[in-house]
Amino acid sequence: MEQEKCSMETTGKVITCKAAVTWTIDAPMSIEDVEVDPPKAGEIISSGICGSDNHVLEGDFKVPLPVILGHEGAGIVESIGEGVSSVKPGDKVLTVFLPQCRKCDSCLHAKGNCCLKEDVRHPVGLMLDGTSRFTCRGRKLHNAFGTSTFTEYTVMHEISVVKLDEAAPLEKVCLLACGFTTGYGSAINKARVTPGSTCVVFGLGGVGSSVVLGCKAAGAARIIGIDINEEKLARAKALGVTDCLNPRNFKKPIQQVVVEMTGFGADFSFEAIGTIDTMVAALESCNSSYGVCVIIGVAPEKSQLAFNPMQLLSGRTLKGCFLGDFKTRDHVPLLVDDYMKNKINLDPLITHRLPFLKVNEGFDLLRSGKSVRCVLSF
Repeated sequence: MEQEKCSMETTGKVITCKAAVTWTIDAPMSIEDVEVDPPKAGEIISSGICGSDNHVLEGDFKVPLPVILGHEGAGIVESIGEGVSSVKPGDKVLTVFLPQCRKCDSCLHAKGNCCLKEDVRHPVGLMLDGTSRFTCRGRKLHNAFGTSTFTEYTVMHEISVVKLDEAAPLEKVCLLACGFTTGYGSAINKARVTPGSTCVVFGLGGVGSSVVLGCKAAGAARIIGIDINEEKLARAKALGVTDCLNPRNFKKPIQQVVVEMTGFGADFSFEAIGTIDTMVAALESCNSSYGVCVIIGVAPEKSQLAFNPMQLLSGRTLKGCFLGDFKTRDHVPLLVDDYMKNKINLDPLITHRLPFLKVNEGFDLLRSGKSVRCVLSF
């Protein structure tokens, strides 16, 4: 999602704006007039459609309701609360669901990026002080993942925003707030794909397609893309996929197909769908002695991953990955620089653009498989 609004006349005041409110699951979001309270200490105001939000709408990922969803955003700082020093009104920023407080155990560890102030794994839907900034129809609304970008104005913690290059186009770099960064980093940082290797990617939506770009950038010689949507397979070929597989075209399990076509299994496998079956398939698709499997997809709540322990005892490695293993405030600006220098290309990932008020149409496109990433404009 990209948002480009900034008016100093509203600084310190309650703002009334349009927002897409999720009152209940299994129903379209409702476009409502919402009151947004001004930021408190350490907070700012700023404001694609991602599959994780769709998991919430379909009931697979539980968050407190009612809520304003959206976490892949870019906008302009409207005003700042007391103590905010890293950004100022008028700055362009990315809104990231994974904060970097630079004080907790994870942030201080060289390899950690899952800041302990995140609100994703066990969401409570409130700001760090335990309150909400959104009100609609006299009811307080919950915040989603510390971002809530499906609104003309939102409130963020300073630790959850990344300052952007003034020339960065918001309608493109918004993908760096989640989808591209998650997939690309899974290949580059977490798996550490090696030159000449064979990779297999389960799911070729926005995140899976970004994995493909990461594998290609790392020098993979063979990239096998797996999806049941033939349109996505065709698009993935243009991104660098060398072999396309649709599980519906085979009578045997797709992991068996991968092992047979590669001889011993892939060097690296990635799951970017979010089902238990595809996670197990991804694990079994990689080489039994030294294969690395990275789980990226968000599985339905209370799911339990079960597989034969021998799958790991033989030497495989199973990893999980949050936002591409990047420390957001430290590393995402480097991705923005790479984009501005044409070292990475986000254009192929954006298949649709819609005005914000058509957000429900954007989710229809996602569910139909016609969209890789739809960017909403305000």
